Amino acid sequence: MGPGDILQTYEREAVTWARQRNRSLWERPALEACVAGRDGPLSVLDLGCGSGQPIAQWFVARGDQVTGVDGAEAMVEEARSRVPGLEVIHADMRGLSMGRTFDIVLAFNSFFHLNPTDQRAMFPVFATHAAADARLLLTTGPAAGEAQGTVGGSSVYHASLAPDEYRALLAEYGFDVVWFRSNDPELKGHSVWLARFTGA
Repeated sequence: MGPGDILQTYEREAVTWARQRNRSLWERPALEACVAGRDGPLSVLDLGCGSGQPIAQWFVARGDQVTGVDGAEAMVEEARSRVPGLEVIHADMRGLSMGRTFDIVLAFNSFFHLNPTDQRAMFPVFATHAAADARLLLTTGPAAGEAQGTVGGSSVYHASLAPDEYRALLAEYGFDVVWFRSNDPELKGHSVWLARFTGA
């Protein structure tokens, strides 16, 4: 399965994935870092929001204004039914242009399904949707490469650029890296970036 199969896979596996999704909120340390020291409510753009649980739901429960975007219509329906108060939009994150900016932009366990070319093209999308002093949170791999994972009974594609290339892209589009936690055991072995938008 390649990157072109991602949306069809999630259309097919949406119900199973939403039911089986780990909702223990192991992502909490990264989410709390996004909101630390900032007055709410915040506006949040969740790219590849899936079922909305638990990440979008956590922000909604805080009183934040959350917009979830997902390219799989079946996932959008799961999110609408599971997270009252969540604005959900059926759209592909690639080339997204909403005409709005947000205090927090997330691409958590979604961005890494894009091929390397599409990943590079997402950085202007992140910048276009980032308000002054916005936080960007995204997951990648720890090093450049491609891999296969599973969603339900289906194989899914993952890719990553090298960390140095992500740093260069973030800087090019006005983001300062706050931290990069590679294969972090506190985040279940995920490699996670937190960056701050300076617009510079």
